[in-house]
Amino acid sequence: MPMGSQSKKTEIDGKLVSELRQCYGLGASFFRAAAARIEMTDTDMQVIDILETSGEATAGELANLMALSTGTFTAILKRLEKAGLVHRERDPNDGRRVIVKLATGTDGKQEISPLFASLGKAWEEMADHYDDEHKAFLLEFLQHSNALAREEIARLRAMSVSDEGTFSAPLAGLEHAQLVISSDTFGLNLRAGELMDALYQSRFEGPMPDVKVKDGVVTIRYPRRLWLPGMKKRAAEVTLSTTIPWQIVLQGGASEITAELGDLKLASLEVKGGAYMARLELPAPSGVVPVRISGGASQTIIRRPTGTAARVHLKGWASEFTFDDQTFSAVGNDVRLQSQDFDPDVPYYDIDVDSSVSQLTITTG
Repeated sequence: MPMGSQSKKTEIDGKLVSELRQCYGLGASFFRAAAARIEMTDTDMQVIDILETSGEATAGELANLMALSTGTFTAILKRLEKAGLVHRERDPNDGRRVIVKLATGTDGKQEISPLFASLGKAWEEMADHYDDEHKAFLLEFLQHSNALAREEIARLRAMSVSDEGTFSAPLAGLEHAQLVISSDTFGLNLRAGELMDALYQSRFEGPMPDVKVKDGVVTIRYPRRLWLPGMKKRAAEVTLSTTIPWQIVLQGGASEITAELGDLKLASLEVKGGAYMARLELPAPSGVVPVRISGGASQTIIRRPTGTAARVHLKGWASEFTFDDQTFSAVGNDVRLQSQDFDPDVPYYDIDVDSSVSQLTITTG
């Protein structure tokens, strides 16, 4: 390409990118101006606009598109629902999903519609100056532009800290997921919760870890670093969506691990590297769920729901080992036990402990 043509192309590309950025910016300004006319917030207006163009969306999809945490967006939905502008309903095909739709025939909607109608009419008049071929090209360009914007929003939400200090990522149609946490000497609180359409949420204290999300694998990795007196200790609080099954791998060691997995769909759990204290509250299993403990620990407590069977293989050694109503001292090296109600054809936990533990308790309640 001749030098002059290349220079002109670069200039045009730069102007095009500039106009696109202005387009996004002016769109935000329009929402603020329109919202001020009817004493609403620009965020409320944006929700209405998305629903008018899409027809309906899940609460999680809306929160992700607007780059808001689920807690913040739930408050917005409650406000709009109270004003009679939207209504929520359960997805008939999946009761865990919440569908948001515009309410019809409300006074609030009658105030909003003319604001968008004016801009829509102006766009239609502008489009009349182009033939069908140009319109098809513009449509394709805008569709690609909007798709790129959605992807960038999702990427930023997955890798950035939100306004509430949490990391998050969209569920995005995943059918299963994996959590991998790698760290040394820190406190971990792991929970299960209803996160609408978010895959997970996490909050950190002290030095920030490297957080990555790819193909349903959430990786939280702290760099290896010598802890010195006076340094702020690492602490992490992670909540996992109860919508899909999870494989959980905790490696590298921790001062204290607390896992309250309640309603989680747990596919497997592995604790490698040990912990000073590990308290693992397990959910009811839906099949045979493997639990692997290795790396050594001072005290490990594994609690499963009442009536849930378990099979235990103690490959390591324990100073004190309690399994349901049985207690042993100085035991280990290939001990195999199973609960009284054990039935291999009924969902149960298959627990392997391949480490030395001062106190090991595996019980129900």
